[in-house]
Order: sequence, then C-alpha cells, then structure tokens
Amino acid sequence: MIFGMDTYTFVHVLLSLIGIVAGFIVLFGLLTANRMSGWTAIFLATTLATTLTGFGFPYNGLTPAIGVGIVSTIVLVITIAARYAFRLRGSWRWIYAGGAVLSFYLNFFVLIAQSFQKIPALNAFAPTGSEPPFAITQGIALLALVIAGVLSLRTFKPAIA
Repeated sequence: MIFGMDTYTFVHVLLSLIGIVAGFIVLFGLLTANRMSGWTAIFLATTLATTLTGFGFPYNGLTPAIGVGIVSTIVLVITIAARYAFRLRGSWRWIYAGGAVLSFYLNFFVLIAQSFQKIPALNAFAPTGSEPPFAITQGIALLALVIAGVLSLRTFKPAIA
C-alpha cells in the first residue's frame, strides 16, 4: 500500500495527476500556438493510460465513471490520430485542439469528483456530490475550459513542420 492505496490505484492516480499537470502545459501551448511536442506526448499518453486503467477497477454495469471513460477513450483516439497520423493538417488542427481540451476537461472533471469524494474537508461541503459547492466547482471548471477551448480553436495555428 502506498499512501493508503493499493499499487494499482496509486499508479492510476499518479498517471492522472501527471496528465493533468501536462494538460495545463499543453493548454498553454494551444493558447500560444506552440505544439509543445514533448508535453503533448506526455499528456496524451498519461491521459489515455489513466482512462484505460480506470476500466480495471471493479464495477457493476454502466456507471457514470464508465461512461466518462468510454467518451474519454473515443475522444483520445481521435485526438491522437489528429496529432500524429494526420499531423494537424486541415480540419485535423481544430479536431486536435478541441479533443485535447475535452480530454483535459474530462480528466479534470474526474479529479474534482474524486476530490469531493475522498478529501474529508471537501466531502463535508458536498457528501453526495449533488450539493451546490460541488456543482459550482464543476461549473467553474467547465466554463473556464470552454473559454480556453474556444480560444485555442482560434489561436492554435502552429507552423507546418
């Protein structure tokens, strides 16, 4: 056990946190028309690994977490293809930018949800996840990333390699 978690959960959480940190850096790159190639690879790899390891936890039927995982997997596959297979040519540029922001948001959404579930100080404000503090926090994150996403679609025009 590491920090009260089994090794699988620890690796899953670590991948997620690395993906979120890299996601902030990639988002900055999108907003400044900088490919951030190394950080992009880290972001996409760790976010995909986070999503796929999420399917390894026990579950009974389709849960919201499984639904987010399915959507995230589909978005990540398209985003990775846009970046690496189609090399940001034509409409693949905005598909990549939008997919990267959406992938980042989904990972960040889960971070917020898990934080409210697992951190006692936050859980006290929203024990069921349906209280206003949780909704407001998720709403602020969504609004910020929608704005960043729209801006990135307008500004991410990297030089053709």
